[in-house]
Amino acid sequence: MNRGPSAWPPLCPVKLVAGASVWVHNMSIRSPLVPIMFEHRSKPVLPRPKYYRRLAKSVLAGAGLVAVSLAAGMAGYHFFENLPWIDAFANASMILSGMGPLGNLQTAGGKLFAGCYALYSGLILILVAGVVFAPVVHRFLHKFHVEESKAKRSDG
Repeated sequence: MNRGPSAWPPLCPVKLVAGASVWVHNMSIRSPLVPIMFEHRSKPVLPRPKYYRRLAKSVLAGAGLVAVSLAAGMAGYHFFENLPWIDAFANASMILSGMGPLGNLQTAGGKLFAGCYALYSGLILILVAGVVFAPVVHRFLHKFHVEESKAKRSDG
């Protein structure tokens, strides 16, 4: 049984204490589920068209999270509180935006759902803000590091 570098799943050597090494699975394989990593600070700043494409992808990802969360909230209000879909939409969107529910809840299940959904909505708000603003903050910091490294090269 060949367990060297050509084995599948890919294996890579890892150094242990006292100079010994073992082959372990390489978990750095790209997949659609792995988040997109930004360029390293030693690389040049991304050109504007590519940056705008990255920004659009992050906005779409944030909008997708909001849409899935809104659909889950609508389903919860519809099934736990027996609200019509339009009222379920109104309540779910108000909770998701941080405004609070529109009316009094009637069932214990609906109240438990609303509490859990409100906690979830607060976390989703933070997550979506992070997803949407990550490319903007990264570009700002990347430009700062590029300018800093240019200044160091010109000084030294």
